[in-house]
Amino acid sequence: MSNIKNQHILISRTDAIGDVVLTLPLCGYLKSICPDVKISFLGRTYTQPVIDACAAIDTFINYDELQTLPEPGQAAALKARHVDVIIHVYPRKEIAELAKKANIKLRIGTTNRVFHWLTCNKLVKLSRKNSLLHEAQLNIVLLQGLGINTVPDVVQLPDYYDFKTKDKLRKEFADLFDRGKFNLILHPKSHGSGREWSLQRFSELIGLLPAERFKVFISGSEKEKAILKDWIAGLPGTVVDVTGAMPLEQLVKFIAKADGLIAAGTGPLHIAAETGIHTLGLFPSIGSIHARRWGPVGKRAEFIQAPAGDLDVISAADVYNKIKVWL
Repeated sequence: MSNIKNQHILISRTDAIGDVVLTLPLCGYLKSICPDVKISFLGRTYTQPVIDACAAIDTFINYDELQTLPEPGQAAALKARHVDVIIHVYPRKEIAELAKKANIKLRIGTTNRVFHWLTCNKLVKLSRKNSLLHEAQLNIVLLQGLGINTVPDVVQLPDYYDFKTKDKLRKEFADLFDRGKFNLILHPKSHGSGREWSLQRFSELIGLLPAERFKVFISGSEKEKAILKDWIAGLPGTVVDVTGAMPLEQLVKFIAKADGLIAAGTGPLHIAAETGIHTLGLFPSIGSIHARRWGPVGKRAEFIQAPAGDLDVISAADVYNKIKVWL
């Protein structure tokens, strides 16, 4: 292993919420091996609440703010952070070039990105497309650039989330829970980022849930609120609509205080798994979007995988039979 004691290591992942959540075990694992390192995370404004909820990360660097600077100013701002190592978990040419201009001493990328051959000085052979590893494990493979060659098993990964929350859930949201029932969040949409279980199937599931035992919440973004409005209006009056009701920082805390969550492969699914609540993911078994690669990673996380690409092959009864043992 390289001598990285007291080094400042920057993890670069500037894509979506779920991708960021599955990068957090890399940070916790690295900190467990080298507790003296300082870990910064280069991410987007909208993913900051997820990044801030990881105790292994010392500093958040906002890429959106960095981009507002003129090009020479971006390099100067990054150089002023005194970063020793950058790991390009999500490869972006402009960030790779920026890290080189900022004179970051060790720049780790993958061999299958041509621009990394020109911008990085440590390359790791990593092909995600055909790998049998989970996405969170594939991220950890990049630590080979530091001489860390052991990748934890999937069942070990939840130990490295280092989940924490700084502030409390706001009272108006905390008061929505019924502690005499199982508080279950259903998150039907995925911003078009993956296959979805139909609203009809979610309606059928709600019909199977005894109202005296389950309190059901529907979550979603502000954009999804408009899409779901008519559907939610037709649901039983006991179902609580929290779509678009809270910023991500509060949604993370809301999910953590719930008892369970059901969704397809989307950000809130991975947040739920990270927090340790009961989590059920619904996945197809096609291409590279299957559960082996993208399934939720958590101490109480599980999934149902359709035999092909149509998630509606999974019945409401299939899901209910999975979750009724959560009570």
